[in-house]
Amino acid sequence: MTDFLTSRVALGARLRELRTEGGMNGKDFAARLGWQASKISRLELGKQTPSAADLRAWAEAVDRPDVAAELVGRLNGLETRYRTWRRELAGGHRARQEVAIAETARTRMIRGLEVARIPGLFQTAEYARHVFTANATFRETPQDTEDAVRKRLQRQDALYEPGRKFRFLVWEGALHTLVCPRVVMAAQLDRLISLIGLDTVELGIIPFAAQLRRTPAHGFWIYDTRLVIVETINAELWLDDTDSLTLYACAGSRSRSRSAARSPTACPPWSSGGCAAGRGPGPGSRP
Repeated sequence: MTDFLTSRVALGARLRELRTEGGMNGKDFAARLGWQASKISRLELGKQTPSAADLRAWAEAVDRPDVAAELVGRLNGLETRYRTWRRELAGGHRARQEVAIAETARTRMIRGLEVARIPGLFQTAEYARHVFTANATFRETPQDTEDAVRKRLQRQDALYEPGRKFRFLVWEGALHTLVCPRVVMAAQLDRLISLIGLDTVELGIIPFAAQLRRTPAHGFWIYDTRLVIVETINAELWLDDTDSLTLYACAGSRSRSRSAARSPTACPPWSSGGCAAGRGPGPGSRP
């Protein structure tokens, strides 16, 4: 399933949720909108792409005009590789978390590097609560913090599913960055320690004193060998070309070689093909 189809399925699930919360079956809902019942089914199953007008009509029909911006924001993000946070989070953080759940469900191995915060898959509820609140305040997007936290924790169920691998590197600075009260950070660090024994998790810390071949400029996540997601201040990049996948795997491998406190379970290198000369940024270079 492509990224476009995954996002469309997630949008359909959200539409179905809104309808059922309104207490209407598909037939009655179609009659209210003046549509064929088959259209309701196709939209909810992610088999048809709705128009912006369809989504606004849906929101009105379920007596939730407040979610129209969220739904249209999801639609706008279906096909683009460059997704601005203002558009991604037009209806709050929950929608983006649902996309993350769907992406994780179809991935066997996720590799990631974070330089300033704890990876979302490893966050406690209270830590995540502070992260979502701060982001919504900074970007002036809707505060749906509790819904977003519940979805983030739901995504973490994948950590305990046999056959999956989660291999993450965290810059030591992220362990000291206080995006929350100290007591919350202490609990978050305990959570990280508890994950080290999981056979699905490899966690490496890149210490301040490590001699680095390149600076960890920003975080990124690699989904199997098909997708890299990179977050910047104003946007999220979804990259699926071979050059990007190779480059980010190489960056991860170089950072991993300098990390410490990895899981006792040995895992193979991030980049099976190595880092060819010229393929990745060298010491002191900027991406």
